[in-house]
Amino acid sequence: MDERWAIAPEEGGGAVLVALHPDGQPAGEVLHEPDLVQAVASRPQVSRWVWRASADIYPRLLAAGVRVERCYDIENTEGLLLGHEGRLGEPRSAAAAWGRLSGGPVPADPPLRAVVPGEQSSLFEIAAEPVPFSALLKVYADQLRRHALTEFPDRMRLLTAAESSAMLIAAEMDLAGLPWSAQAHREVLSELLGERFAGSGEPRRLTELADEISAAFGHRVRPELPADVLKAFKQAGYQVKSTRKWELEHLDHPAVAPLLEYKKLYRIYTANGWSWLNDWVHDGRFRPGFVPGGTVSGRWITNGGGGLQIPKVIRRAVVADPGWRLVVADASQLEPRILAAISRDPALMEVASDPGDLYKAVSDQAFSGDRAQAKIAVLGAIYGQTSGDGLKNLAMLRKRFPKAVAYVDDAARLGEEGRLVRTYLGRTCPPAGHALDAALLEGPPGDLPTTDPRHARARGRFTRNFVVQGSAADWALLMLAALRQTLTALKAELVFFQHDEVIVHCPAEEAPQVTEAIQNASTLAGTLTFGPTPTNFAFTTATVKVYADAK
Repeated sequence: MDERWAIAPEEGGGAVLVALHPDGQPAGEVLHEPDLVQAVASRPQVSRWVWRASADIYPRLLAAGVRVERCYDIENTEGLLLGHEGRLGEPRSAAAAWGRLSGGPVPADPPLRAVVPGEQSSLFEIAAEPVPFSALLKVYADQLRRHALTEFPDRMRLLTAAESSAMLIAAEMDLAGLPWSAQAHREVLSELLGERFAGSGEPRRLTELADEISAAFGHRVRPELPADVLKAFKQAGYQVKSTRKWELEHLDHPAVAPLLEYKKLYRIYTANGWSWLNDWVHDGRFRPGFVPGGTVSGRWITNGGGGLQIPKVIRRAVVADPGWRLVVADASQLEPRILAAISRDPALMEVASDPGDLYKAVSDQAFSGDRAQAKIAVLGAIYGQTSGDGLKNLAMLRKRFPKAVAYVDDAARLGEEGRLVRTYLGRTCPPAGHALDAALLEGPPGDLPTTDPRHARARGRFTRNFVVQGSAADWALLMLAALRQTLTALKAELVFFQHDEVIVHCPAEEAPQVTEAIQNASTLAGTLTFGPTPTNFAFTTATVKVYADAK
């Protein structure tokens, strides 16, 4: 039985709550209880808690050892429904939703407070406009009504439920933290950068490289300043527009090699050096503050510490606890498999039914066995490389996989026309002309007018990829929800998620069960998201003590 209760915190640690009918209307007396945690803990029969925002309540419950099975996050759902209605970017808070519903003022959303190093999450203490409990219930009931008005109501309900589940998972991952060895991290830094000098000077290896670079130019150059480097190259007779690797590596100048090494090490020094370690790693854990759906395509972000940009060499510091292991799982060639499922292209689904190398299978069918060319072609179709060689590749793909290519072509056309494009479950791209839309498009500084052909082409490239990348993000939500449910019977804990990669920290003896659970969750998510298809959403898994050893 799906027993739902709505709950909201009250001052002093209490809570107001009520049972709900399926249509969102109260099913009994509104109760006031003195302790929010006890109010939830004493009702294990509740299958889904309805609340304003997971960040308002769930961290408090987790800190007290109370875990809930499911929730309905009103503010997160409001954002998804606004997007479907072509209003992405409008305030999505409960106060704003109540303002729109009641005809009252619609306050702007409070800014997301930057995470403070050492905190569990950046989302715990966001100042928000107060909303009466009775108003919150009316917003919830109205959201249920709005679900029924979407293009595919069942899919939209699945999406909002999955993203609400993701809010629970993110809070649980932040509580668990990614295992991190400060000692191993310091050893890596000493190996790469050498000892640190007293004061605020750079470590030895960076100082040595800076001296090499200056000697190569014949005068003092500060390699951490791009303008200084470009000026030095110009004086040496080289016209370069940037200090990017691809532009420098072909130059025949003695400063290039030490400069490229300096840039690589300087990035590690500034992004993951000793200061970062002191700020972000506490009690053997790194907690970056996961934010589900942090991008318009539904991909997650972190709210601090560069949690989704951990360099491979620094992954040597991600070390399982004694007697435990890291099960690191990568979804194999996920986006082409997603395209097969959403397009229902028979030939591509057949190729994607094999858990093996999809690009090799495509090359055998359409590119005379040239795997590299097949990969370029498939990714070009998804990401919009449709000119030059890309156009030729697209024509070859279209001949063999017509429905798949037509699917992304149609998404691109709709985007160019300024129309809304949705993922398979109903996540919707920004409306044309909106600030969020303009920020996604390529072009010269400043917003391109919506009548500019460059704007239309850029929007088309974005929507072409959006339907695939966004549908992959939707699938990942359901995969994580299914995996979370399985792991409740184990000691294992989800500790990391990034696009198509998941890490579970578990006792060594549980690793085989976890590996099986990940693949089972992937298969179930494919069926729940896209219905029955032959597409195989395969995972490549590795059980390791150290994250860096997984790849």
